[in-house]
Amino acid sequence: MTPPGPPPGGRLLVPLYVHPAVDPPAWAALARAAPRLRGVVLNAADGPGQRPDPAFRAAAERLRGAGVPLLGYVDTGYGRRAPRAVVGDIRRHRRWYGVDGVFLDQVPAHAAPLPHYRRLVLLAKALGAGTAVLNPGTHPDPGYARIADLLVTFEGTWEAYRQAAVPPWTADHPPSRFCHLVYAVPPGRAAEVARTAEGRGAGAHCAVPGEGTNPWRTAPWLNGAPPPQVGPRPGRDDPWGEPDGRRPRTAGPQPAQAGSRAGTRGYPTRAAGSRPGADEPKPGAKASELRPDGALPGAGVSPLSADAPPRRAL
Repeated sequence: MTPPGPPPGGRLLVPLYVHPAVDPPAWAALARAAPRLRGVVLNAADGPGQRPDPAFRAAAERLRGAGVPLLGYVDTGYGRRAPRAVVGDIRRHRRWYGVDGVFLDQVPAHAAPLPHYRRLVLLAKALGAGTAVLNPGTHPDPGYARIADLLVTFEGTWEAYRQAAVPPWTADHPPSRFCHLVYAVPPGRAAEVARTAEGRGAGAHCAVPGEGTNPWRTAPWLNGAPPPQVGPRPGRDDPWGEPDGRRPRTAGPQPAQAGSRAGTRGYPTRAAGSRPGADEPKPGAKASELRPDGALPGAGVSPLSADAPPRRAL
């Protein structure tokens, strides 16, 4: 685990779950904001996908060239996903996109799975991940703070964040150990999110205006405004006729099966003011939301054979 201390670079940890071909300005804005970023989470298809995506590879190279640490998104299925599958995603992220660390999502909050997640973190480090982020989206058992380099202890709406409490045990760790991810943030409130995160002992945060089933398809507030978004036009470039380029969802959430991946089922929109439970699915991006043509990201591209680059800690 990375020794405690102030993180290099900025304080924004950005999960941007939109394909670079759908919203190029959002990705360009992140490269320009490099000094303010703690890292960017790459999520090509609820993970690295089955094949490397040239657009994501190019976006990763631009961010890396700007000095932005990269984290590969990996769904852990609240401890139900097999370690072999998790390790496979980490390997592909490292080989295809040269990520510096991993963002392990859908982490439970109770203590029983701690040995499982300790093993996953050790495996990630053995594969060259310099940083391991765990995302339960709420304050979990304190043991998770001892195995993660960065622990996401809040993921939810601005209204919920205003009323959220912080347990006393967080004071036993430096602010660099914690991150708060806040969505549905109104205009003019990003600075307040930053101040609130700092006051609650979180050294990293993100504030985005996005809402709904995938609020992370929008870039964070930067300099008081999100970057202009460019997306497919309904009924023309967008094959599904949706104004934001998303495939229409079926009404209501579908039940999750044990071991199922994020994006293979519908997600409910969390009610404002509610907090995620230990096993509640958090908003995520479907592969079909990330590509404007609805094809599998990277389809028709042969896997890269180049070795993964050296790891870099956030």
